[in-house]
Amino acid sequence: MKASDLFIRCLENEGVQYIFGIPGEENTDLIDSLISSNIKFILVHHEQAAAFMADIYGRLTGKPGVCLGTLGPGATNLLTGIGSAYLDYSPVIAITGQAGLDRIHKESHQYVDIIGVFKEVTKWNQQIKVPHTIPEIIRKAFKTAVIEKPGAVHIELPEDVAMMDTEGEPLPVTPMPRSRPAEEEIKKAVELINRAKKPIILAGNGVVRDGAAESLRKFAEEKQIPVVNSFMAKGVLPSNHPLTLFTVGMQARDYVLCGFDLADLIITVGYDFVEYLPKYWNDEAMNPIIHIDARPAEIDAYYPVQAELVGNVTEGLEALSTGVVEKELWPEVKKLRSQIIEKLHSSDDVSGSPIIPQRIIADLKRAEKGNAIVISDVGAHKLWMARMYQPEMPNHTIISNGFASMGIAIPGAIAAKLAKPDKPVIAVTGDGGFLMNGVELATAKRLGLAFVIVIFHDSKYGLIEWKQLNKFDRTNAIEFTDPDFLGFAKSFGVKGVKVTHSDELLHALEEAISSQEIVLIDVDVDYSENVKLSKTLGDYICKL
Repeated sequence: MKASDLFIRCLENEGVQYIFGIPGEENTDLIDSLISSNIKFILVHHEQAAAFMADIYGRLTGKPGVCLGTLGPGATNLLTGIGSAYLDYSPVIAITGQAGLDRIHKESHQYVDIIGVFKEVTKWNQQIKVPHTIPEIIRKAFKTAVIEKPGAVHIELPEDVAMMDTEGEPLPVTPMPRSRPAEEEIKKAVELINRAKKPIILAGNGVVRDGAAESLRKFAEEKQIPVVNSFMAKGVLPSNHPLTLFTVGMQARDYVLCGFDLADLIITVGYDFVEYLPKYWNDEAMNPIIHIDARPAEIDAYYPVQAELVGNVTEGLEALSTGVVEKELWPEVKKLRSQIIEKLHSSDDVSGSPIIPQRIIADLKRAEKGNAIVISDVGAHKLWMARMYQPEMPNHTIISNGFASMGIAIPGAIAAKLAKPDKPVIAVTGDGGFLMNGVELATAKRLGLAFVIVIFHDSKYGLIEWKQLNKFDRTNAIEFTDPDFLGFAKSFGVKGVKVTHSDELLHALEEAISSQEIVLIDVDVDYSENVKLSKTLGDYICKL
């Protein structure tokens, strides 16, 4: 058989349903081999979008998302999305074509060393030099992509290798091992928790990746320990749960940090440093830490680990449950939770035009009723969404946090709808982020998908304005001219709705979510609230 046929057979063996990408001359054999495959090729309009789709698909399913580019610019266009998957620990397989082996030793048309380029944003990458290694390389790639911590893997297939004749069979897909933390560390952790008067849990992305949200909830309830989640662990406890202190992650003294200030022990569960550095929540390195994660703790002066439960997160929590005594909830937690709720919802009903971000988020929550998967792009709106929007289930608010790359929302919504077709999907984006990959509306329309797009419209890079005002009290080079977004949407056959006043927003959202089509809602946002929030957080003092 042809090498490209064996390659596709190996992808089928791994359970691949979709490949996101763009065909090119140097990957044309792979594209041809897909004709007889049950794998669906999702043709996009920019390889960056393909990589973002693979990233979000991987995060939502736990299975590697697969993206494809050709050599040279096709491969480098994938790079930003691959970096996003790498730092957000999302399982992704990037496949690129390459010039033939007979010309990569010299200056050659469109040739650059893509293996070298991708090395720093992948867990492992490999060029296929001889076709009989294809089954081993693909099996290793998929296994490497999902082993904790998951991430991006890259395979390069030169065009002449893809055409070669070969023999071979896909290798068996074996279940991943599930490890238990060391007994000595479990014992130390139990003693620390039993001595603590005011323990607190910081839940990170690893809880979601491991599917450990239910185990975390049970442990927290049994031992009456409050839980704070990172941006990427939203929904590990529902918003009405009496033990949730909601979300931490702002690089400023947000109210929830009062819980860390008062605590005498911090239990981190599935926490990744890339989410929120310890210096922001343990700034004097005063609180001892129990680390529960699949990997050993990173070294950091603000992260004084006293017990390290390395292994499966669920196994770690279950091991602690048998030894930790039932505790009483420390008295400040109820008061702190009440204060946080009051502050987070104090502007939910503020009326006006343009609309403050707090009201947009409140109406979004009212409209989606806790069921939608919400994909947040990067920009000023991301900080408001990350701080205030509280989903009811894990993996229902997807935020690009590690790499924090703009342009992920529209490709992400496409991938979310493919991964979870029965779920409502909402892409929340700024106008700047939307214009980076808004052309993928054509892809969504061609696929017959239905989701809602909410644009926070201010005709500037609002997050950079926010930071410039905080640092210099003036701005520069952040304003731009937007197109007519409703006309832009119409050109793709997409319905557009303009919202200029808060009284119009909830109805527009509810109608869009209930429809079976793509709906773009263009919302005029009042970002004067940004600097007000910075001042409020800057004046924060824990007074419980």
